[in-house]
Amino acid sequence: MLSKLRTSSLGSRAFSTLKRSAPARKAGTWMPGGLHDDTKYVHSQFVNPDQETGAILTPVFQSSTFIQESVEKYLEKGYSYSRTNNPTVKVLEDKIAEIESGYGSVVTGTGMAATSIVMSTFLQKGDHVVITDCSYGGTNRICRVQFEKYGIDFSFVDFTDNQKIKDAIIPGRTKMIFSETPANPTLTLVDLDEVSKMAKECGAIHVCDSTFATPVILKPLDHGCDITIQSLTKFYCGHNINTGGAVICKSAEHHELCKLGQNMHGNIMAPQVAFSVLQTMKTMHLRVQRQSETATKVATFLESHPKVTKVVYPGTSHPQKAIADKYHRNGLHGAMLWFELSGGSPAGINLMNNIHRPWSLCENLGQTESIITACAVMTHANMVVEDRLKVGITDGFIRVSCGIEDADDLIKSLELALEKC
Repeated sequence: MLSKLRTSSLGSRAFSTLKRSAPARKAGTWMPGGLHDDTKYVHSQFVNPDQETGAILTPVFQSSTFIQESVEKYLEKGYSYSRTNNPTVKVLEDKIAEIESGYGSVVTGTGMAATSIVMSTFLQKGDHVVITDCSYGGTNRICRVQFEKYGIDFSFVDFTDNQKIKDAIIPGRTKMIFSETPANPTLTLVDLDEVSKMAKECGAIHVCDSTFATPVILKPLDHGCDITIQSLTKFYCGHNINTGGAVICKSAEHHELCKLGQNMHGNIMAPQVAFSVLQTMKTMHLRVQRQSETATKVATFLESHPKVTKVVYPGTSHPQKAIADKYHRNGLHGAMLWFELSGGSPAGINLMNNIHRPWSLCENLGQTESIITACAVMTHANMVVEDRLKVGITDGFIRVSCGIEDADDLIKSLELALEKC
């Protein structure tokens, strides 16, 4: 299949063009030895292209095209047209690849565009995918509504059970295993090392959506995964400013194919957005640490409240706590948790209708603001009802994304809203 992509009449010239990457950038003078991750969030891939001004930030190259010195020197500088490559965007792509331990990354306008690139690049008619039965609602929908009609089959499986994953694999047909950990919104976790082994044994690629974790907490490529997907809209941005997505590949071959797919479909990121994400991601490690600490306090409060029947958070109460402790880095477990109330759906609706700032009732997650979401009618409303209930997303399911506010203020607001339930 990969050879078909390379030799297609549409893609052969574009593929050879894309392989000719931009020239290496000067990263400045560093002290001897490698940099720690916390330093990389700030300084990785920093470049000062404007030697005259010494600007500390990478400029926004707002240009759709780039003048070539001559036909013979076409692409010598690495840029021809911004759909293919843009200097500002490339700095972001290289920075994300380094942070995520990948060979390269491709950034897109949204997280779903990133998922679309992966599926359209590596799947064709007759292929089979083993995919988690609990994922972001848009991922579930695009599999059912778009790719199934192209003759691609999907087996939606409980990824908390490795045997069920193994049983779902169809020898010779399964070309992709698609995991998400922690899953949106149930926070179910995946044993990535074991699933990666299964993928290699059957000749499939292992794709992992790691949006909830971020590379601060988990780097799937370090656990045998071939591709990591990130919705940059979430923690990478973290300020409710932009949408974006990223596909990070472990190998050069996979990266070049994803880059070709991006170029053909036009799923690109604007340079202004890339510039913005380059700034917001500098503080992602600090935000995730604060958000994890706050989420632990909020989860502990909810666990002790008489009107709360269930709380799931990897750092406190979680049926897969051992996997969380094994895979999650830096002793952090993220900003996300969920809970249910004794009054069921009516109580949950009542709580969310009575919640006040600093909580915000809306979609999105991973932001500086704390967000509370009714998944059944918001983020996962497009799922088939039976499938949604099967994985535990009931009508009273309440998803929480903790921000960077004072935890006591968040708890007080929840306490007041719970009094009205």
